[in-house]
Order: sequence, then C-alpha cells, then structure tokens
Amino acid sequence: MYPFLIRAHGAHTTSLSSYSHLIDHCLSLKSLAFSKFIHAQLVKVGFNTHTFLGNRFLDLYSKFGTMNNALQAFEDIPVKNSITWNVLLRAFFKFGHLESARNLFDSMPERDVVSWNSMISGYASNGFADNALGLFSEMQSVGVRPSGFTFSIAMSCVSSAHHGKQIHGSMIRSGLNLSNVVLGNALIAMYGKLRLVDYAFDVFFTMEELDLISWNTLISGCNNSGYSELALNLFCLVRSAGNSLDQFTISTVITVCSNLRDLEKGKQVFALCIRMGFLSNSIVSSATIDMFSKCDRLEDSVRLFEEIDRWDSALCNSMILCYARHGLKEDALQLFVLTVRQNFRPTEFTLSSVLSSASGLLPVEQGTQIHSLVLKLGLESDTIVSSSLVDMYTKSGLIDSALKIFAKIGIRDLVSWNTMILGFTRNGRAVDALEIFKELLERGPAPDRITLTGVLFACSYGGFIDEGRSIFSSMEKKYGVIPEPEHYACIVYMMVRAGKLTEAMEIIETMPHERSGLVWGSMLRACGIHADLKLTERVAERVMELEPQSSLPYLVLAQMYGMRGRWESMSRVRKAMKERGVKKVTGSSWIGIKNYVYVFKANQILHYGGESIYSILRLLIWEMEDQGYVYQQYDEVVRDGGED
Repeated sequence: MYPFLIRAHGAHTTSLSSYSHLIDHCLSLKSLAFSKFIHAQLVKVGFNTHTFLGNRFLDLYSKFGTMNNALQAFEDIPVKNSITWNVLLRAFFKFGHLESARNLFDSMPERDVVSWNSMISGYASNGFADNALGLFSEMQSVGVRPSGFTFSIAMSCVSSAHHGKQIHGSMIRSGLNLSNVVLGNALIAMYGKLRLVDYAFDVFFTMEELDLISWNTLISGCNNSGYSELALNLFCLVRSAGNSLDQFTISTVITVCSNLRDLEKGKQVFALCIRMGFLSNSIVSSATIDMFSKCDRLEDSVRLFEEIDRWDSALCNSMILCYARHGLKEDALQLFVLTVRQNFRPTEFTLSSVLSSASGLLPVEQGTQIHSLVLKLGLESDTIVSSSLVDMYTKSGLIDSALKIFAKIGIRDLVSWNTMILGFTRNGRAVDALEIFKELLERGPAPDRITLTGVLFACSYGGFIDEGRSIFSSMEKKYGVIPEPEHYACIVYMMVRAGKLTEAMEIIETMPHERSGLVWGSMLRACGIHADLKLTERVAERVMELEPQSSLPYLVLAQMYGMRGRWESMSRVRKAMKERGVKKVTGSSWIGIKNYVYVFKANQILHYGGESIYSILRLLIWEMEDQGYVYQQYDEVVRDGGED
C-alpha cells in the first residue's frame, strides 16, 4: 500500500511540500513503520539532509519512535539550526536520558528561551524540581528573559511560600500581563498548593477574564488548604452564576465532601453528576468511590464499582484503597491481581497501596512477587514504591532486604527515612535506628514529628536513656518540632522501663498538653514491670476515665492482683470489666505457608477450612494419647474446636 501512496502523488513526491504533507500523515497515523518507509524515500532522493525535513523527522521520531531513530535523523542533518538542537533536547528528556540532555544543552552553540524552557520543563516532568528551579535562576542570571511558559513551569515546581512569592515578583518586574487567564490560573494553582489562599483570591479578583479552570483551581486550592466549606461555597457560586461545569469541577467537589465526611452533600453532588452524564468519567467515579468509602458506605462503593462497564488503573486504585481502608486486605489483593491479569499497568500509587495494605498480611513469597513486578515495570527508583517495599519487608521481619532497597533509593524523601527508622525500631535494632537517624541529620531533609517518635521509641527499646532525654529536651530548639502527646508517651515509657517512676510522673505532671490516654497508657504498660501496685492503681484509674472502653487498665490490674494472690480484687476487676461492656483485645499471630496466611487468635485458627485442621489435630492427639505424651489442656482446646 505504501508504493501506491507514493505513486498517487506523481511528480509531486519529489517536492519538499509533498514530503512535508506525508510527514503530517505519519503524525496522524502514529505509525512507526510508515514513518520509516517515508524516511527511506527521503534518503533515496537525498532530502534527509534538508534541515526543515530533517527537523520534522527528528520531531516525529521523538514523539513515537525510539531514541536511536531520533539520533540517526539528527546526525543526517549537516546544517543544524536552533530547532534541531531543541527537538533533540526534548527527545532526550522524553526517553529519560537526563544526563545526555544536560550534556547536549551545555554544548549547544546557541541557547534561546525555547532551549531553557525545554531543560526546565524536562527536569520538572521527571521529578527534579530543584534542578528545574536552579536552571530557572541561572537563565535569568545569564540575561535570558523568561517567557510566560517559563514562569508557568517554575510555578509548578515551587514548594515554599518564599520561592513562590519571588517568582510572582519576577513576573511583575518582567512586565507580563498577569491578568492573562493562563498565567493567572497558574498563579492561583501555585498559591493553592502552597496553602496561601488569600494570595490565590487576590490573583483571582484581579484577573480580567475568568474561565472554568480558574474556578476549578480556586476550589481545589481552598480544599487542599483546609478550607473545605469555602470550597463548597465557591461551587455554589459557580452554579448560581450559570457557569458550565466539567468533570474536574465535579470530582473536586466530591473530594471536598469526602474530606468533610459529609455524605448528604456528597449524595447531592453525585446526583448532579448522574444528571450531567459524568458518571462514566473515571476521575469522577474514582472520587465518588473514595467519598462513599470515607463516609463508611463500603457497600455503595462496591455497588458503584461493579456497575461501571470499563475499569482503568485510577478506578481500581480507588477501590483497592477502599478495601484496605475497611480492613478488607484480601479483597484489595485479589482486585490487584485481577487488574494485573487484565493487563492494566499499575501505577506507583496502585503498587504503594497494595504493599501498604498488605504489609504484615502477605506471605513473603507473594511480597517478593510484587517486588519483581515493580522491577519489571521499572518503578524501583520511585520513592513512593521503594518506601512501601521497605515498609513491607520490615513488617515481615526481613530487615536486611529492606535495607538493600533503602540503600538504592536515589533521592530519599522524609517518608523513606522515617520508614527505615521505624522498621529498625520495630525489629528491635535500636542501634541501627539511631545510626540511620544520624545519617539523616547529615545528608537528609529535616526530621519531623514522626521521625522523632521513631527515634524516641528506639531509645526506649534500646535503653538509651541519656540519648533519649537529650533528643526529647532539644526537639523544639534543635529540630523545630514541638513535643506532642506521642513524644511524651515515648519518654514516659522509657523512664518507667528504666525504673525512674518518679521522673516519669514529673514529666506527665509538667507536660503542657492535656494528659491523654496515650500517655497514661504508656505509663501503665511499664508499671507492671516494676510491680508498683499503688502507682498502677492510680494510673489505671486515669486510663479508665479517659478511655472507658480500653481493656488495658483492667487486664494490668487483674494481673497485678493475681501476682499478689488478691483473688477477690482480681475477681472484682473482671466483674467490673464485664458489667461495663469492655471487651478484651486479643493478641494474634500468623504464619504464611505458600499462598495462604494462617492466623492464630484466641485459640482459634481463622482461615478457610479450619475444621479440617482441627480434625487432623484430633487424630494426632488420639495417637499421642496412646503414647502418653499429650497434656490435658491441649486436648481440651482441640475438643472444643478452638473456642476461646
């Protein structure tokens, strides 16, 4: 068919314009094979060395070819202009060759504003916001005037209010028309992301022209900044003014209702969504599933999900999160497997959700299978996925595997550092947790309250009293973190474990926060270690007042009375617990064998087909009884069928 197409053009096939039209046809077809065929014709007639046609083929290969195709087209052009260099620059970024892009940029004979924009945009789209902002600053220092597009990219990269205001000031000084709807919307988005809602409104009110994106961006900014009610009021204003709505408006407002846990308003927006025909839109459906889930309407989430004809990655991700949020971890895993079998490419968010929801539930073999899928998809360098893998391995007790992944993370965010610190602490390796913390202080981001909670727990478990005291006393001054109840709970637990009961009580009495059940609970858990009955009774009373349904104070008191032979007191505690409807929190353990997880809880085996296990145990016990090796208490457990 290709020769016929060439013959149909007759003599015109030798003209530049004809080949240009054929390249347009290649772009519309998005066919690499057809593009290579036309390119071969170009080579035959010698037009591949023509700068204009060469640039067009370079651009074509950068869109749906390979990097090798693009480089070959670049090499064929003897006289290269700025367009040639800029197109190759964009190709390097598209195919992920960031270092090659930087080397090309540095060697370019002439760098115009398009070249700088390509570099800044390339770094930004690949997640290197700091590099993008560095180039933005360098661009201005060498005298290249940024365009509106340059400022738009820079605004999408900022993460601090100071930098955002600086960019806004630069735009004003450059004489750009800030009432322009595109720039205005970018400013609103930036200030919304920075949670500077008042600045976002200032920009909004000074714009000469507003479009639906302006309203959507402002509503989203209010919601992200914690002004959900204001976001709803803006939505009502949009509707009352007769403005048209789109799927982004609806999905944003549904998200607002999710954050407010306002089911009634959410239903109203959902009804509007159905009337406008947006239900088939994946973004809207995903937001609705999430809204029902957060409002404890799991059945509505499931019903909506099952009624949708076509699933995609975003929709399945929302449903996986929904199952995980309601504790249905196996359902989350089954849906994930189904999406993989349907050849949906899971996103980093899907994988992170599966790993997070299944941590502690998955057999190690299944966890490593998901890890293999991460490697196959090339997402091992993604910080979100890597942190989730670290968390999964630490919860499975494979701390060394977690450490190997952590060591390979190129740019570690605070989540990855915190996950590793908590992982070491969870596995009893307090010294390693403190070493990682020291490394974080030397080369990582500033620690936050979660970091310091993990470090204080490590000091508590490791018995590092002096170091724990030092970190706790310098939290605000040294790290800018005001101690919260969880930090006080850690330091109190550490002191009581070390036998410093008086100091622990002094910390509780002098803490600026209201004494929460968390702090008193930490005190109570450690009291039993030193068997101080009077103190235990005092602390138990406080926990009962603050958390009436907690079984902890009753269990600790009963244990303490039993140790002293005070059976009446122990009976009175158990009776009070029963009368007040306090349920005992039962511990559990599990083991993964092949594709199944067996959970042991309160003398029960919670799994499918558990009766078969007990039948086999009865047979074994009967055989053991003949040999005289079985204890009566084990026999009773099995004869009762595992009942508590």
